[in-house]
Amino acid sequence: MRLEGLQKVALALSQERSLEVLFSRIADELSRYRGVALARLWIAGPAERCEICGRSPLTVKGQITLHMRASAGRALEGSTKWIRVDDEFHTGRAIIEGIYTSGRPLLVDESHINEPWAENPQFIRREHIRSFAGYPLIFAGEPLGVIAVFSRMPMNERDFEWVRLFAVAMASAIANARAFDEIDMLRRRLESEGRELPPHDRSAAGNSTILGTSAAIRRVLDQIEMVAPTDASVLILGETGVGKELVARAIHEGSSRHHHPLVNVNCTAIPHELFESVFFGHVKGAFSGAFTDRLGRFALADRGCLFLDEVGDLPVAMQPKLLRVLQNGEFDPVGDEKTHYADVRIIAASNHNLRKAAREDRFRGDLYYRLSGFEIEVPPLRERKEDIPILAARFAAAACERFSRAPMQPDASQLRQLQEYDWPGNVRELQNIVERAIITARFDALHFEIGGDELHIGGNTSAPDPTYDVDFILTDEEMRRRERDNLAAALRLSHGRIYGRGGAAMMLGIKPSTLNARIKKWGLERR
Repeated sequence: MRLEGLQKVALALSQERSLEVLFSRIADELSRYRGVALARLWIAGPAERCEICGRSPLTVKGQITLHMRASAGRALEGSTKWIRVDDEFHTGRAIIEGIYTSGRPLLVDESHINEPWAENPQFIRREHIRSFAGYPLIFAGEPLGVIAVFSRMPMNERDFEWVRLFAVAMASAIANARAFDEIDMLRRRLESEGRELPPHDRSAAGNSTILGTSAAIRRVLDQIEMVAPTDASVLILGETGVGKELVARAIHEGSSRHHHPLVNVNCTAIPHELFESVFFGHVKGAFSGAFTDRLGRFALADRGCLFLDEVGDLPVAMQPKLLRVLQNGEFDPVGDEKTHYADVRIIAASNHNLRKAAREDRFRGDLYYRLSGFEIEVPPLRERKEDIPILAARFAAAACERFSRAPMQPDASQLRQLQEYDWPGNVRELQNIVERAIITARFDALHFEIGGDELHIGGNTSAPDPTYDVDFILTDEEMRRRERDNLAAALRLSHGRIYGRGGAAMMLGIKPSTLNARIKKWGLERR
């Protein structure tokens, strides 16, 4: 897997708030890597809280041990899937325990593969296992567990580095999911006592403040004000990164349900086989790995709101199951014979044209009409560029506080620079670029690196006019000479300075690394 692919996987998994779903997906993603026969995940925890270890007479109360929480893989021959987590390797045995306690990774090549796993040599020979890699999961200095893979191909240092990067990302994702799990538990406990979350916990999941004074954003705010007090289903449409979740939170907080939870579900991240468990919950023993009863998202959102993010990505096969509970509020937890009921307001969001998808039978029409009682379309940032100064100022102030930097703000010329870019990633991209500028600032001077290698200036993204005439045509040699002369002029005007405000890179609208490469290409000297 390329690094870009790893980043996409890590980003998707980092948004998962259910620990059980996250564990399953981590093992599944590891098993997809080239040559991997078996991938497993162990998480540390008190032995007495584990149903498997709790049955053992050797279990010591209060002892922290490893527990296999997910397994994924398939036998070389036949259809056997390795999904059990209660076999003899549940606690990991000596090698896995050694990785966890030492905090050091382990790569075993083909010549030594039989030595650490001598307890099960039949598996090594039968499945043609040629290498093993194990990596500790560590977050903020705390060991969380171990991930490991058995491969039918020799693993080199590049493969091992991939495992390391994956482990680092997944440790953070697990810590994040645990935090949200604790917030959910606190919310349910307080609700059962007839109380509500204190203000600082209520805002932990996000700030619903929508910034801007443009006509486009005022229209959205007017629509929120109209629909929030009602119980109507709301469908929020817009490109990725425009702030659809902020709109959902604003609707929830403006409704009579704001004393009850707003529960998020990322429809893109739910595996098919866990759909019913995630949405409707399950009872203990319903399937392998169901060690305790677990509430589904509908039960957690009872008397509150359920936010279905990227609902357009929900597979067609799952849509009838969702439609049923939306129609009458009734659902059946996996393994439970009793039908349950939840009073939930639905707020959905999508970056797809669901009306068109319904016409083309790529999305159920009846589900679309159930979701779209009231539609709100959030404009892209390129259609509300007058809001960029206030957004950039807020992001800069928040980033300075977050990263413990002295207060910094973009100046007027930098704000114009930000407003000239088309922002394909919308508000999320703007926030990332401002935060990066705060992190990389030197001597309190901000420098914005926008649009990859080149700075994309200008708001006109339409195709060039084929009727446009020029008075003359330059040869390729003349174009090259002019490019070189232009670079030389920028270096002259900047007195050889590459980086920062007034540097040649900013004058030319390109990244400093790109400029350095071109200086080397043309053999220019910095003056």
